[in-house]
Amino acid sequence: MENTLEKTDLALLFKEQVVLTDFVEYGFSMQDLVNGERIPEEGARFDIYFEGDLIGEKINGKISGVDYLEVRTDGRFFLDLHAKILTNDGAQIQVTETGINDNGALKLNMEFHTNDKRYTWLNRTQVLGLGTVDFNTGQAIVKGYSL
Repeated sequence: MENTLEKTDLALLFKEQVVLTDFVEYGFSMQDLVNGERIPEEGARFDIYFEGDLIGEKINGKISGVDYLEVRTDGRFFLDLHAKILTNDGAQIQVTETGINDNGALKLNMEFHTNDKRYTWLNRTQVLGLGTVDFNTGQAIVKGYSL
């Protein structure tokens, strides 16, 4: 039997532009991390708060939340984001995102929940987030693609 890969079409759902607004550090500073200091053997954790805009054809609004970032001693960054979207038409949507930060390149699995009938389609939508973050400027851009 021949091995084949199925082509999956990705459709751009939205663009997210956020600013990192606050960092909670637990004994190892974000500045040390940015400067390339050796990560402690226990790893490092940070709570990174963010807020910004979500712009798309079917969804627009403000997003805010926190990333419970875990940095392993091998330099791997594991993301665990919890956020809310307040759409321009007043709906509230919960967002959870898990994934990795690979030298500033973000790769995320995004899940949504709302009971607002205008946006319940998001509850069943598989979304892949691809983007970048720059800890020096405090800015991140992510594009959400529905699969």
